Amino acid sequence: MAVQQAAGPDPYFPGNGDPRYRVHRYELAVDYRPGPNRLSGSARINAIAGRAALSELQLNLADFKIGRLRVDGRQPHYTHRGGRLRIRPAKAVRAGAAFTVEMTWSGNPRPVNSPWGGIGFEELTDGALVASQPVGAPSWYPCNDRPADKASYQISVTTPSAYSVVAGGRLLTRTTKASTTTWVYEQAAPTSSYLVGLSIGKYQTVLLGDPGIGGVPQHGHIPADLLPRFSRDFARQPRMMELFEELFGPYPFDEYAVVVTEEELDVPVEAQGLSLFGANHVDGARGSERLVAHELAHQWFGNSVSIADWRHIWLNEGLAKYAEWLWSERSGGRSAQQHAGVAHRLLAGMAQDLRLADPGRKLMFDDRLYERGGLAVHAVRCALGDEAFFRMLRGWAGQHRGGSVTTAMFSAHVSRFAAEPLDEVFDAWVYGAVLPPLPSGGSGSSRPSGSSRPSRPSGWFGKGASG
Repeated sequence: MAVQQAAGPDPYFPGNGDPRYRVHRYELAVDYRPGPNRLSGSARINAIAGRAALSELQLNLADFKIGRLRVDGRQPHYTHRGGRLRIRPAKAVRAGAAFTVEMTWSGNPRPVNSPWGGIGFEELTDGALVASQPVGAPSWYPCNDRPADKASYQISVTTPSAYSVVAGGRLLTRTTKASTTTWVYEQAAPTSSYLVGLSIGKYQTVLLGDPGIGGVPQHGHIPADLLPRFSRDFARQPRMMELFEELFGPYPFDEYAVVVTEEELDVPVEAQGLSLFGANHVDGARGSERLVAHELAHQWFGNSVSIADWRHIWLNEGLAKYAEWLWSERSGGRSAQQHAGVAHRLLAGMAQDLRLADPGRKLMFDDRLYERGGLAVHAVRCALGDEAFFRMLRGWAGQHRGGSVTTAMFSAHVSRFAAEPLDEVFDAWVYGAVLPPLPSGGSGSSRPSGSSRPSRPSGWFGKGASG
């Protein structure tokens, strides 16, 4: 595992996160009451100081009332303004030393402001949902909110027993006392703060497929009235999992869950081991199947292999977009080359002022970044050829599992699989703004060489695949 820690503040969100230390574990216990939208929580945060002593440290937390606060058991001085909790320990933490922050907080959670509107903890008509990308995690718990600071999590949520609680990770216990139930989840894999997902609602839980011995358990959590449509729309997800494990390597977490809320969402949102969809993404006709593939692919690219800071977001979205095309190619739909042609024609009619390597905060979620990101990956595939390309993808996901990466690291990784330098490919597609010509060639089959799985004819997933 290679972890690339940014040396200073995130250039896009300098007020979020503190590079002077890193967290290795969060233990969170929250009590949430949907009616009054009231949350109270306690946290134990185990962290390690960096190369310099810590006379001050920062956590991010929205506008909650702070109760008890201790650093290594001693009461510190602190200020809490504008989502920043600045803490001055009673005794400075030595360089490289482990330390613990314990605190309680309470209030009415709500999304935090961002250039894209409110992000984070969202009160629903009957329940709640957390979708934090990129800076919404402090809307409900204190954290070192930077994508490269990845930690393990134990999350305990107590809520009225009529509600189910779904979080990323493995459900350890579910305990009912009187009218409330406490759900405890463990996410052992290193997790970025924005990828800590949570959903509280009235769901029916179903198992998707039969994972068999050593397979990946996949569960869906759905309002009962949406189950018939869900059963068709997500029926092929186990086959996606099989394909992506073949192409990208073993699934990086213990299990995978999808939640469908009764309300509409603009787009689905990935979390670690969990993806969140709106009712509008379930139509009974597999109309959003490409998004099912996209969010599943993020478990490898974006969640397990995370970005060091937000300048590199194209690595998340470009590889997930390309996974959509690979699924289509292997399930009887359009080939990746055909998808690339559609994306290229679309981008040719748009402004050409976006650079993948550093799009700027304003454009980091621009539709062009997704399409151009997919095209950049396709250009790499065309340059390498299929055999080397799929070895490269598996190596990228495997070597950096649980870590954080940059565009420069990806370029260096790709170069090790190339017969000749690919500087021109990266200069044109990743570092340049003008749209290069459509790449072609090297995309005859998405089957990696040397796979242990038997060959299957094109369209082996069955008829009626979405494009």
